[in-house]
Amino acid sequence: MSRHRLLADIQPLRESPEYRRLWLSSALSSIGGQMTTFAVALQVFHISGSSAAVGAVGLSTAIPAIIVGLAGGVLIDSMDRRRLVLVTSTVLALISAAYAAQAYAGNTTLWLLYTLAAANGAVNAINQPARRTFMPRLVRRELVPAAAALTMISGYTAMIAGPALAGVITAAAGLKICYLIDAVSYGAALYGVFRLPPMHPDGKATRRSLAAAIEGLTFIARNTALRGAMLADLCATVLAMPIALFPAINADRFNGSPRTLGLLSTAIAVGGLLGSALSGPVKTITRPGRAMLITGAVWGAAIAGFGAVHGLPATLALLAVAGAADMLCVVFRTTIVQLATPDTMRGRTNSTEYVVGAAFPQVGNFRAGLLATATTPQISAIAGGLAAIVGAGLIAAKLPAFTAYRHADKSEPAADLP
Repeated sequence: MSRHRLLADIQPLRESPEYRRLWLSSALSSIGGQMTTFAVALQVFHISGSSAAVGAVGLSTAIPAIIVGLAGGVLIDSMDRRRLVLVTSTVLALISAAYAAQAYAGNTTLWLLYTLAAANGAVNAINQPARRTFMPRLVRRELVPAAAALTMISGYTAMIAGPALAGVITAAAGLKICYLIDAVSYGAALYGVFRLPPMHPDGKATRRSLAAAIEGLTFIARNTALRGAMLADLCATVLAMPIALFPAINADRFNGSPRTLGLLSTAIAVGGLLGSALSGPVKTITRPGRAMLITGAVWGAAIAGFGAVHGLPATLALLAVAGAADMLCVVFRTTIVQLATPDTMRGRTNSTEYVVGAAFPQVGNFRAGLLATATTPQISAIAGGLAAIVGAGLIAAKLPAFTAYRHADKSEPAADLP
């Protein structure tokens, strides 16, 4: 395979000025968001001295994200999505400004930070799924996998650059500057969306009702491609999410060094970034369901290996493999969701995908922590990884139509499989 075909396909950036502006502005804003994530965790730890209190930030974000995300899809399918994203991005900028204000005021109460985290999670549960509806409107259908991989590149770059910049800035000027930079970075996000044309759903707008929300969930349940994609992702993240195990495993293997703890967190992102950069072949995959199950099993095997090995090089290498597998799994999931869904349903399916991909990993971390407390962190990682492999096999056996799924020429309800 030539070097050109191996590297990430940047044709979506070359062909679509609108997508290029959206991608660049979102990348800048994502770095600011990662700086706030770093700052919130550190501020909570400074106030409480408790890792459990830091973990509660994730739950404060996940619970409203699940509740709002499942209902917010109806709103996304009922109005101009561009206008909705402009409004929600403005609200998110105000939340970041509130983070900065409380830091400047010397806040020492956890409830305020948890409240802001919950608000951020709720608004993002509308903002992010609405943004995801733009991609298939801005690039050609055959370029959606490449555009999904480019989105992953920007996301993993932010995961690496954001905390690194936040650490330097915090040491030099304090946490409040991290929050302030995030608030300012929303200017880029607003600019990228403001330059887009109106993004009304195709056809008649959906009425805002409980029936419309149920219709969206029913559509996913009856569509084999969507149902399989959601189940495959849940299998990987709920059963084998390892992040909550990092502090304990770091203490056991590497004497609790903050340096190695940082390397553990970075290794997954580095693997994801490398996988994204070498994602050229993803556009040639004709059976994304099967590919998603394979990459989910590789993720599980890498996490099980992470639980079993001891040396730092092997530990980091396995986490990097897990990150690359996770990146590919997300690309295939995104491609399936975007191409197996008619535009009138995209808000509801993207909202469900957001809940599955962003909120339920927090449930997976909680599960990993509980099992580690009952046994050991190593057993939790090994058992979770093996369970993810078994889960992928069960999905393949019970949903053979998902394994055989191929994209239709057009995204219509007829994409449902028997």
